[in-house]
Amino acid sequence: MDVTDFPDDLVQAQRAWDATYDALAARRPCDTTALRRRLLRLSVRLWWHPYWETAPSVPAARSELRELARARGAVQAA
Repeated sequence: MDVTDFPDDLVQAQRAWDATYDALAARRPCDTTALRRRLLRLSVRLWWHPYWETAPSVPAARSELRELARARGAVQAA
């Protein structure tokens, strides 16, 4: 699967999910309730995105999406 197949909003949602998860996993997170609610909303958005209806192999594509989002996040952090 080509990484350019992912819609931008799906990649952005995955990056937001990663950032929220990292914030929740911090040593002393602030406002854990809000972070958990955001994580849940993002999880629903990621899981039910219309893109998955057209993906040839959904489990492999989900894994590739996570890797792509982490790579883009690392590039922007550098």
